[in-house]
Amino acid sequence: MLLKSKIFSFCVGLNILMILSVFGWYGYWEYRERNETKSVLIEKTFPFFSPKPQIKKSVLEPITLIATGDILLGRAVNYRTVTKNNFDWPFENIQNILKTADVAFINLEGPLIENCVLTQIGMRFCGDIRNAEGLVNAGVDVVNLANNHAGDYGVEGIKQTTKLLNDKGIETIGTGKVEIIEVKGQKLAFLGYNHISGHLSAGIAWADEEKIEEDIKAVRKIADIIIVGFHWGVEYVTQPTAKQKELAHLAIDSGADLIIGNHPHWIQPVEEYKGKTIIYALGNVVMDQMWSLKTRQGEIAKFVFKDKKLIDMELIPVQIEDYGQPRLMKAL
Repeated sequence: MLLKSKIFSFCVGLNILMILSVFGWYGYWEYRERNETKSVLIEKTFPFFSPKPQIKKSVLEPITLIATGDILLGRAVNYRTVTKNNFDWPFENIQNILKTADVAFINLEGPLIENCVLTQIGMRFCGDIRNAEGLVNAGVDVVNLANNHAGDYGVEGIKQTTKLLNDKGIETIGTGKVEIIEVKGQKLAFLGYNHISGHLSAGIAWADEEKIEEDIKAVRKIADIIIVGFHWGVEYVTQPTAKQKELAHLAIDSGADLIIGNHPHWIQPVEEYKGKTIIYALGNVVMDQMWSLKTRQGEIAKFVFKDKKLIDMELIPVQIEDYGQPRLMKAL
């Protein structure tokens, strides 16, 4: 009898324990649900308690843009690439940098055309069409044609260059169109304008203030990041003109995110305006102007965008050797 009584007591106790466990778990989950869905009431009841805020992580990946100083594939540079039969030659020391970009953006001084005559002198530029292979192999994605030499062989030269590059997968701007490239789910818009008076070539976009404002405001509605390339200023000076500043500020006021300038052939300063960056001139990167140290030097600019904002910038100095091949001035 004593054994039966003990077994009966054990079974009763076990049942009670199971019932308490069920109610305990029910109470825990009810409290947890109330705690998660009514955190405001808990904060009022227990002022010392403050749930940890949920940090919304960005879903946008960083985008790297690289831009260069002036690039000439004509005259003495073209002479070397053709005679060496090496159209990668101008970029051999910098292509590894260009290829790290999600988008590599350059200004091309002069058209690439059929039957370009070899010369190492003169101010009418052209380059052999095979130089386009060098741009492809260097990782160039976007070429600005809005400059004072793109029209050296007329509208036909511009058309040949545009078709040649587009057929090889390189986008072109500066001919009156906006180019939008989607990178990592984000839309980057590129626009290009020439402001060198006396070079109003048909087919090249002139830096007209009203047109600039109109273009940028229109593309602002669909683009996440807007980059504007200007060909402007005065050659062989270290400071931007008042007109350069006026155009840059206008572009930013209209909605641009980054301004990249070229043409002076000397490096000019960087300006921050309303939280946006203006590069007035990156000097020369591929050029045959060996007659001075300043014309042999330039910069490769590296920009990193995150959440549609510029968060980092690096200026990488280069120096040109042998009439057209830049080398890095410091180890990376």
